[in-house]
Amino acid sequence: MDMVIKDDSFHPRTDLAIEISDALRLDKDEDYQIPGVQVDTKSLEDGKITVTRVRVLDETGEESMGKPKGYYITIESKSIKENDPPMHEKVIDVLSQAIHSLLPKKKETALSVLVIGLGNRFATPDTLGPKVANKVFVTRHIAVRAPEALEDSLCHLSSLAPGVMGLTGIETAEIIRGVAENVKPDCIIAIDALAARSASRINATIQVTDTGISPGAGVGNCRKPLNEETLGCKVIAIGVPTVVDTATLLSDALGELIKSMLKQAEHSPLYDMLKDLSEKEQYELIRETLYPEIRDLFVTPKEIDEIIEYLASIIANAINIGVHPGMTLEDINKYTY
Repeated sequence: MDMVIKDDSFHPRTDLAIEISDALRLDKDEDYQIPGVQVDTKSLEDGKITVTRVRVLDETGEESMGKPKGYYITIESKSIKENDPPMHEKVIDVLSQAIHSLLPKKKETALSVLVIGLGNRFATPDTLGPKVANKVFVTRHIAVRAPEALEDSLCHLSSLAPGVMGLTGIETAEIIRGVAENVKPDCIIAIDALAARSASRINATIQVTDTGISPGAGVGNCRKPLNEETLGCKVIAIGVPTVVDTATLLSDALGELIKSMLKQAEHSPLYDMLKDLSEKEQYELIRETLYPEIRDLFVTPKEIDEIIEYLASIIANAINIGVHPGMTLEDINKYTY
């Protein structure tokens, strides 16, 4: 569940812990450590994949980040939104390891996992969750009806796409709580679309966290949170930013305009007025200037339908490999599509 930030610092709308930590470290020394927060970044595949682990350690970190204690693992790669199967396999491998590292540990019996695909299947940028829920390798029905046919290397996985409150009239958390009370999973994996601060991260970033999620947070429409406190089991959230709000997009454009003016060394009256504006002041100026009709619009790439298919396959396969020990991508693809 996202928390209220108590200080007066500027935090544009974003669901990504990496963007909040970047904002807090802006203009600081490169060795600066956010109080109560650990940040570790690794580059893989000759820089084509970047993995950043942000860990919020305590209440001080929670107050700084506006995020609850836990791990936030971010995988970034431009290849995610491109038709690049070899690189997709690399991302799947990295993501499956991240998911596996956050799963609860069980030795005596098979792990029971409930996959929840959050989102509106009728709104393309929000269909990621339902599409992933349709692609995971479900096995719980086999464990219940024919347990002797289920290999020891497979967990008991079930899947659900509960829809959104506007279509069902029911709080998403209420649906999931009812299912969880009957299925009794050891862990819930929830997939949802997010919002990002930077347009460059749209559809090119996957965040995995063990702190749960608030459905609809990406578009400022938070519902009841899904976390261990509300559902009674560990909740791993996987999210991809598929939209950016109009004010953020135009604020970025204004920042690039100022940089361009600086390079040209043309100190026009407009430049003199804009150059001293802080990022917060730029953002507020844009929001105040925008027409009410477009102030709260969200923007997504025109190829979003194709990109969502790539993302759904990557995340579903990573979940399949991460939760079913001993299975490979080749094994998974024999049974899923």
